Amino acid sequence: AESGGNPGRSGHSLSIAAGRVILEGREAVAELLGVSDPFRVIFTLNATHALNLALFGLLTTGDRVITTGMEHNSMMRPLRELERRGVEVVVVPCDHQGYVDLETFERELRKGAKAACFQHASNVSGTLQPIAQLTAAAREAGAYSIVDAAQTAGVFPINVSATGIGLLAFTGHKGLQGPPGSSGLGLGPEFDPAHLRPLVRGGTGSRSEFEEHPDMLPDRFEAGTPNGAGVAGLTAGIGAVGARGGVAAVRAAELRLLARLQAQLAAIPGVTVYGPQEPTRRT
Repeated sequence: AESGGNPGRSGHSLSIAAGRVILEGREAVAELLGVSDPFRVIFTLNATHALNLALFGLLTTGDRVITTGMEHNSMMRPLRELERRGVEVVVVPCDHQGYVDLETFERELRKGAKAACFQHASNVSGTLQPIAQLTAAAREAGAYSIVDAAQTAGVFPINVSATGIGLLAFTGHKGLQGPPGSSGLGLGPEFDPAHLRPLVRGGTGSRSEFEEHPDMLPDRFEAGTPNGAGVAGLTAGIGAVGARGGVAAVRAAELRLLARLQAQLAAIPGVTVYGPQEPTRRT
């Protein structure tokens, strides 16, 4: 009731209050995920939407992309559609614990690639991929890194800037404790947003006198009325993570639960636990 206006579309108090809610959300996400500038946080409907923005915005016919055999359909289905359109998709195999074959991954990158696309952790086995190594390999090969952090944002420490990640997709309704519809894409400090084509164009509330879509961040990638209520919920969720002591404290609590769960499951005859046995190597 106090900030139910349409942010950026007017100068009255409700619109200004709604704009403040969106900005506070950007700042909260940027601080939590190590994004260098809040305006490099792009809000989307979900991580699937964020990954589609990254993949279809970067890749085109004739490009080559490297991914892994553990990816979620949020990554693989857009990649298979791009493959149908003429993008070469190379899938690097993973071992029985879910880890990507790093040697093969690096070798395929050296052959040339526009991007390397990989998840931070598997929603199936919980396996945590070595994103620092994978991102470094991509940078060395001159490729963009697109990271799916749907399973880790809010429950495992992530620093986009320090890790050198190009684009990181996160979802709000899991570890960040936000509502559905509050997700986004974080752009690394070295990534030039001019290289990313918008997925949607339309109203933004900025430069409304022009019929061409604006190039400025974040408007370039946020056409249409934003989900102000969802972003407010996301900000509150991030606050709840902070109230628990931050992501490091959440991770420590998760490790205790993982160790207990795996020990009890191992004691049940006939039960097989897939993925890494060491709790620190999984979610």
